[in-house]
This record gives sequence, C-alpha cells and structure tokens, in this order.
Amino acid sequence: MERYIEKARIIMEALPYIREFSGKTVVIKYGGNAMESPKLKELVMQDIALLKLVGINVVIVHGGGPAISEMMKRLGMEPKFVDGYRYTDEETMMVTEMVLSGLINKELVAAVNAHGIKAVGLSGKDNRLIVAKRKGPKDIGLVGEIVSIHPEVIETLLSGGYVPVISPVGVGEDGTTYNINADVAAGEIAIALRAYKLIYMTDVKGIYEDIKDEKTFLSTVDEKTIARLKKEGRISEGMIPKIDSALKAVKSGVEKVHIIDGRIEHSILLELLTDAGIGTEIARG
Repeated sequence: MERYIEKARIIMEALPYIREFSGKTVVIKYGGNAMESPKLKELVMQDIALLKLVGINVVIVHGGGPAISEMMKRLGMEPKFVDGYRYTDEETMMVTEMVLSGLINKELVAAVNAHGIKAVGLSGKDNRLIVAKRKGPKDIGLVGEIVSIHPEVIETLLSGGYVPVISPVGVGEDGTTYNINADVAAGEIAIALRAYKLIYMTDVKGIYEDIKDEKTFLSTVDEKTIARLKKEGRISEGMIPKIDSALKAVKSGVEKVHIIDGRIEHSILLELLTDAGIGTEIARG
C-alpha cells in the first residue's frame, strides 16, 4: 500500500505545476542523444504526450546534425564546418532538407501520433514560417540568418489541439532555401509565439564554470555571467548560438528558459512538473 501512497504523493507534487502551465505554450528544442537513442526518444514522446493531455500546448523544434552528416557520407560527400556551422552548398542543402524535413520530421510526427496525440510536421518554408537571409560575414554557403517568423500556421495548429513538429529550414524573400541553426529557430519561434517556457535539450547537464568539474555547475546564469564565461572561453563553438538564443528569448518576453540534459530519463517532466528542476535557467538581468 505504501508504494501506491508514494505514487499519489508524486502525482500531487505535479499538481501546482500542471495548474501553472495548463493552457500555456512550451517550446522544446529537441536534439542530442535524446534523438539518437531509441529508448530516450520513446521517453521524450511519453513526456510530450503527458504534457499535451494535461492541457499544455507543446511545440517541437528539432535538429538533426548527426543524421545529415551520416547521409552525406553515404552519398560520398564530406561534411565541413566553419565556426560551428555546417558549410552548406546547394548539394548539401538538398541533403539537409531531405533529412530534416523528410526523414526526421516525419519520424517524429509518427512517434507523437503513436501515443494518441495529434501532430503535424512543418518546415520553416511552410507558409513562410521562417523567413531568412544568407548569414555573414564569413562564407558558409546557404546557412541562413532569421529575418522574421510568421507563426500563424503554428497558432492555427495549436488551437486545433495539434503538436507542431518543426524542421529548421528557412526560405528567403527570393525563394532560396536556407539551413537554419535549430537552437536559433527554437528561440525565435518561442519569442514569436510569446511562449511561457523554452527548453533546450542537450547532452550536458547545463552550464558550468568548468565543464570538467561537476561542482562548478551553475543552476542559474544571467547576461553578465554569460558574457564573462564567453570571454573566458568557457562557452564556445556550438554552445554559443544556444546560449545567445536563450538569452534573447528571456529578454524578449519568454517567461522561463532552461537548458537541460536530455540524456536523463523523463527530463522534460522533471523540469516542468516536479520540485526538483534540472539544468540551467537563463535569467533576466
């Protein structure tokens, strides 16, 4: 009997958080090992299904870098990176769009649907959701910088009870297709939707003073701390777009932004619906 009582206590712990988030929008940037591991992927889909069933509006923005690189190698193409960005010529862009908007996006939609939740896949090209231009100043090909977000199609799906699943492919004013950093896309979409919460799933616990020392984990960082860590080289390469997007989102009205470890089972539920909380919160200030 005691174990059933304990289960009831856990459910009751979630109640105030369900009340807080019900009816609000949560944007989840889904990537890292949580996408690659079949077990973790299934647990993430369970988390999303539960959030939807308790009345939370969920929007998924996904990455897919490793799958793009794998497909390129299968096709005899060599992936190249410049300052953490994939160099994207026209041929690479074709593979990127095929993998992101085709293979990965549709697999995720099917995985959400399998839990009895309605989901629809989108790319940033649908209804000009993500309008972009060529990113400079370095030549990195068809890597895009977001100009504007047109969230109407997402809002329509949310009002119909769907989970939008979005691949980070943008379109230029002239119709050119661009490869968009998924972290940046998630942040800009969260801002456009006036989301209550933005969650970045990663393969680390969060932000550290020293990534090699667990004791230096930072549960909260603000703009001043981020600037110092970047200057000291403790935030670098692929983490920079994530951190910059997170900071912009919280400064632009997103209520709460967290970076969490997607390798932890049910990490989304732990972050949203328990007293524990995990990861690093990006705070205003």
